[in-house]
Amino acid sequence: MTQRFAKAAAIALSMAIATPVLAENHADMGADTVVATVNGTEITLGHMILVRQSLPQQYSQLPNEVLFEGILEQLIQQTALQDSVEGTPRRVEMAIENETRSLMAAEAVGEVLASAVTDEAIEQAYQDTYGNAEPDMEYKAAHILVETEEEAQAIVEELEGGADFAAVAKEKSTGPSGPNGGELGWFGKGMMVAPFEEAVVDMEVGAISAPVQTQFGWHVIKLDETRMKEAPSLDEVREELRGQVEQEAVKAHIDALVENANVDKSGVEGVDPALLSNTDLLE
Repeated sequence: MTQRFAKAAAIALSMAIATPVLAENHADMGADTVVATVNGTEITLGHMILVRQSLPQQYSQLPNEVLFEGILEQLIQQTALQDSVEGTPRRVEMAIENETRSLMAAEAVGEVLASAVTDEAIEQAYQDTYGNAEPDMEYKAAHILVETEEEAQAIVEELEGGADFAAVAKEKSTGPSGPNGGELGWFGKGMMVAPFEEAVVDMEVGAISAPVQTQFGWHVIKLDETRMKEAPSLDEVREELRGQVEQEAVKAHIDALVENANVDKSGVEGVDPALLSNTDLLE
């Protein structure tokens, strides 16, 4: 929907909800139930339900009675406006084609997900991801960051002389962790820049490093603790794996469809990509 159409729809609904009328509730009514006609064009309960689903969040708190009358009046107004236009502009036809394409694609994706995302698929994804994974070492460290190697070396000597690491970090570190005594918390491999990580991996618990240079400056590192991180349980990563299964299933389905489709992109030749911004072509 274009910005102009969306704005018009919002204005119409805001006007319509000003005078709510109670609607009777009949459990036997279906989507094809006709609630109004405009110049012979039927407006059904299904049309109204779809509008309700597409409303912005700000309308969700309104009572059903208010929404019912507002949506109905919006559809009546839109139908009357539709009838006032002679013919269907090509830009509208193309917008309808795009919307139909998008909605049908969503239906196809929904069908794929309904059959692909099973407990068995999630359990298999867990085995594939974590079944043979080796426990990873994690490190808890603190650091003091300064601009020059000379400053870092002086800090090393100060610490070796018995100075408190956290106090020195609060006083001299230029890094964001300085006010917290230089504490970095727990981290695993790949989470720190290479020179920093390499230095930590080679350290003993409780040790103070020699000056270490990275693109951020010079670091003096203290290794506080290490631990082995075991693989998470299935329940801990179930939702993450569900998303992975969904993504892989949809991608495989789409790839297969496109591969077997008769796709001809020869029309792309000679088309300037800048034309995407030329809305005059829609007129």
